[in-house]
Amino acid sequence: MRDRRVLALWSLFSLLAAGSAGLVTLRPDRLSDLHIYRGALLHLHAGRPLYDFVADNGGPFTYPPFAALVLWPVAAVAEGVVQAVWLAATCLAVVAIAVPVGRVLAQPGPRRQLVVPVVACALMLSAPVQSNLRFGQVSVFIVLLALLDATGAVPARLRGVLVGVAAAIKLTPLLFVVYFVAVGRYRDAARTVAAFLACGVVGLAVLPAESLTYWTEAVRETSRIGNLASLGNQSMHGMLLRLGVDPAALPGLWAALVAVLCGVALLRARHLAGAGRPGHAAVLVGCATVAASPVSWTHHQIWPVLAAMLLVGGVGVARRVAGAVLLVTMVFSLGVLLAPVSTRPGVQFLLENARALGVATLCLAGFGGVAVAATRVRRRATPVRAGLRVATTAVAALAFFAVQPLPAGADPTFKAYALSDTTNPRYFFVCRDAASCAAYDSGAPVTFGVRTEPTKVRVNGVVSPLVARLEYHSAPGGPPRRIPLLEAHPGSRVFSFRSATMTHGRLVAYAADGQPVATYAEELAAAFASAPPG
Repeated sequence: MRDRRVLALWSLFSLLAAGSAGLVTLRPDRLSDLHIYRGALLHLHAGRPLYDFVADNGGPFTYPPFAALVLWPVAAVAEGVVQAVWLAATCLAVVAIAVPVGRVLAQPGPRRQLVVPVVACALMLSAPVQSNLRFGQVSVFIVLLALLDATGAVPARLRGVLVGVAAAIKLTPLLFVVYFVAVGRYRDAARTVAAFLACGVVGLAVLPAESLTYWTEAVRETSRIGNLASLGNQSMHGMLLRLGVDPAALPGLWAALVAVLCGVALLRARHLAGAGRPGHAAVLVGCATVAASPVSWTHHQIWPVLAAMLLVGGVGVARRVAGAVLLVTMVFSLGVLLAPVSTRPGVQFLLENARALGVATLCLAGFGGVAVAATRVRRRATPVRAGLRVATTAVAALAFFAVQPLPAGADPTFKAYALSDTTNPRYFFVCRDAASCAAYDSGAPVTFGVRTEPTKVRVNGVVSPLVARLEYHSAPGGPPRRIPLLEAHPGSRVFSFRSATMTHGRLVAYAADGQPVATYAEELAAAFASAPPG
């Protein structure tokens, strides 16, 4: 019977993998990052600088030169073949990651045979793995190398080498060097550094100009990677950007926050390793790399998925509930899933940064902290009472955020549209030409309409000749956002912007002398409440 269950689970994984890969191939933007890798290498083969390459989707090559050498074969065969092989390799990497995680969760025997395919299925359903498949990313392979090395799955004389190679492809695994030192694995730390430097030397020898460019310029240009304030970046840096932290204070605040998170996570990882739980320790350090990196896109976030499964597979109600919540967060986009709730600004901000907050909490609490809490619950309360405590705490926290405005200036979905966007009817919907805009104008300083979408609100309107400047405040006390006034049609000026919500928003129109001529706050809230879906 157990053999049938194991076979059924692996069959389910095969269906999930085949279905996911098949859906990826139907997308017009399928494996876009792999397309960048291949295009950059073809660019390099043609004798042009690697870091001058920009793909047709605007993406540059952002990895060290050694990564280009590792990826060299993708430029040697047809792109369709590369895509098929890459999708298959990604699915195999998921299985390879599930094996050491299954070893942590279950002792050798029949139960482990069931746990490994369950872990593989959960990984395949998670947003990070789906993102790796969709974009053709290397992140899943980086996690695999670091996990195998840090958990001691490789021969003792080679431990540290895989982390060094992984770091030479993508820098974030270098935090494992500190972990190795913290737990007394000095030889492993030395091998990691040696492997990393050796890979760098190989890159320098084969690609000297590209190595010089990367290590002196490109490595510091994180803006090349994309809009770091977008919701996909669930690192601490990304969340601080969305909070609207002053640019002058951002580096210091981010460094202090990262130092605290990594320091606590490493201390807890050391405790876990000393207690004979190297798998938990490795995953916790991996989560710290997600929190600490300036950029942690969805495809980077495999470590929190592993952490969630370790929590779910642990003991104690609190531990399992925490793991289940984190796992749901890593599988679903809560901002979209809970759109009816998340129109409340505080809730929306919480949900849209749920992964970053979850990783930060894990770094601070650790598996050990949660385990201690679970032990205390077992001693002092029944499982039912423990569950009620967890549920009550969660509801209270959600209620608190529901009544809060967005932090001053924090509006992660805000965008003001430009003249080049005026042809898009999704953004400019109140009027489409000079005649309709003139007819729509009510004679008030600002005349506007509102449309809602699951996670955002769009405002489009026209302004009278009296208005010289238009500003939007996302929340009380927040800095204003300038709204461009666009002369899209003769005799009229239009504007359009999107925001997370209008509940606490305020639109202010100013005359040429800088004096406000109209303020719209209650009107925005009322329009938002009655707006039709976009």
